This record gives sequence, structure tokens and C-alpha cells, in this order.
Amino acid sequence: MVATGSLSSKNPASISELLDCGYHPESLLSDFDYWDYVVPEPNLNEVIFEESTCQNLVKMLENCLSKSKQTKLGCSKVLVPEKLTQRIAQDVLRLSSTEPCGLRGCVMHVNLEIENVCKKLDRIVCDSSVVPTFELTLVFKQENCSWTSFRDFFFSRGRFSSGFRRTLILSSGFRLVKKKLYSLIGTTVIEGS
Repeated sequence: MVATGSLSSKNPASISELLDCGYHPESLLSDFDYWDYVVPEPNLNEVIFEESTCQNLVKMLENCLSKSKQTKLGCSKVLVPEKLTQRIAQDVLRLSSTEPCGLRGCVMHVNLEIENVCKKLDRIVCDSSVVPTFELTLVFKQENCSWTSFRDFFFSRGRFSSGFRRTLILSSGFRLVKKKLYSLIGTTVIEGS
């Protein structure tokens, strides 16, 4: 049976048009009933679970940045573009969806790229009870206009005294690299902007 835009429901007028063209009523009604049952209802529990997992991942990333601002970056504020951690969390979930243990088998290395120098911020283990099956390397990028002399400041000994009141502004761009640990398949790179 071929459906057209003119037949929109099971109303008698539309069905009588088809009967005039030679369609049998039994097959017509069974075709309509078939489509009523073929399209599955969305699994709302799965959607809620994915949203909560995404929000937990966002919190992990924000905590990582919060801890790093004083210990590794020596600044008082890190300004993050709106929805950046949300976009990263969604990409992480998408990359982990093809893994045997999903996100639970992930180890994420979080870095910050400043003037082509990559600084390690943290290592996030999603589930310590699971042997990792893949690694993700997340690279936040610094906004070009902020802290032009950050490299000199970063490697100086007095970073907490003179620069502790500074603000680091992150760019909306990031890099996410996936490396499978027990596979010959190559790495996957995602550039976000």
C-alpha cells in the first residue's frame, strides 16, 4: 500500500476513496493498525537516566575545573562559556555508547591548552570498580584574548602571590580524543567549537 498526503486518518470519507480505487477494506484497516503498533514508544526511563548521567558528568567536569583553578592554575576564577561542559558531556556519552562497559569503562584525562602548551589538570575515573576499556583526553582551550603572558606566570615560582587574583577565560572550543585500550582500532578525535 502507498500512503499519500491526502489520506490522513481512518475517517470514512478517506476510506471510501480507497475502496472506489479497488482496495479491500480488510487490508486497509490492518495496514493502519500495523503502523499504530510498529512505532515504539520512547523509553522515558532511558532518557531520564541519560540526562542524569549527563548532569553528573557536567558536575565532574566543573569540579575538576574548580579544584584546578587554585592548585594547578593559580587563579581565583575560571570563566567557562555557557553550555560548554554540557556539550562536552554529551560528546563523552556519545563516544562511550559504543563501548562494552559504556561510560563506566572510561578514564578521562583533563588538560588545558595555553599558547600551544598542554597542562594536565586532572584524571577522572568514571567507575573505579570497572577495568577501563578506553581513555578520553579532553583539552580545554584558553580564550585568545586572556592572559597573554600566562605561560611566564604559570611557570614562575610566585604564582600564588602575584597572580592569585587573576581570571582565566576558557574558549568555547575543545578537543576530545578517544583511545581504545584493548583494540587495534585507531583513535577518534572530536574538535568542538
